[in-house]
Amino acid sequence: MYYPYFRGKQFELIILRDKAQFIKDNKIHPIIEPVKNSFGQLTKAVKSLEEAKADFTLIVNPKASINNFNTKQIMDEIICKECDKHCNIGVILQSESDVRLLSELLKEYKDKNFTLIHFGYDNPGEVKRIIENKKNVKTNVFIDGFSGKLYQKNFAGTKRVLIRDGFRNQRNADYPSNEHFSDLHATFRDEGMNGFGDFLIVGDEFSETGGPAHAVAIHLTYLNNDEDMYIYHFVSDTNGSPLDPAGKFLEALDKMMKKAEEKNSLIFKSEAFKEYEKLYVTQHYPGLGLVKKLSMLHHIELIADYFKEK
Repeated sequence: MYYPYFRGKQFELIILRDKAQFIKDNKIHPIIEPVKNSFGQLTKAVKSLEEAKADFTLIVNPKASINNFNTKQIMDEIICKECDKHCNIGVILQSESDVRLLSELLKEYKDKNFTLIHFGYDNPGEVKRIIENKKNVKTNVFIDGFSGKLYQKNFAGTKRVLIRDGFRNQRNADYPSNEHFSDLHATFRDEGMNGFGDFLIVGDEFSETGGPAHAVAIHLTYLNNDEDMYIYHFVSDTNGSPLDPAGKFLEALDKMMKKAEEKNSLIFKSEAFKEYEKLYVTQHYPGLGLVKKLSMLHHIELIADYFKEK
């Protein structure tokens, strides 16, 4: 039902590896787009998901990274070696895609399940013709803003998933205290979809590395009283230079804890949030990568809890 879209950076892969059983138990279907052509961490994540019998999709023609990826390399080194029946082959269809790749993969790997990620391709009829009568094409995923209603209509009758980017990427110092994130968790059926997804709290915009942080921001999603999803941005007050990230983190963390202690606070006390509490008690700075990991994990736990309550 929930299809979070992961770029295969280190801390994202650690979430998949360490939370594989949680992912399985909560019927979460991660979509993983590799961004590094060294597959060590990715292989560990895939093995953990397979061992937990958690369904997931691994994209074999990634578009985000500047690294040169070879689809055959991903197929040979991961899909064929490490994947069993729980891994779907993910194929991105964007404006410059050559759909012969999809046709060739479907012919060669008839025993594997496929997920198609519609990311700006403009000829749905051609795709529909290629996948006609292919029972192993299990899911069509549409990236909101890159495929309209008429495009999506071509794939009626299949399992359809809509992914919407709820995160507005800005300079850390420019984030408002809170803003709307998404209502898709509650409205995806109204959109005629069988599932929904997002790019978690990092957004679709991808960069290999982050620049120096003049301010530190902690991003935390929450549900308001109408179960609409918003996001807090807890931003450090100090933002004049890239120095002292630890001090800035503790400033942001202090704001988070004060908000959490308010009467009728809307912050969900997830396991990830409890890790933030431990950092607050010890006044420890774990590095910005772990901070982002905790906020991503909190978001996943929040959505899992929402559907558990339903």
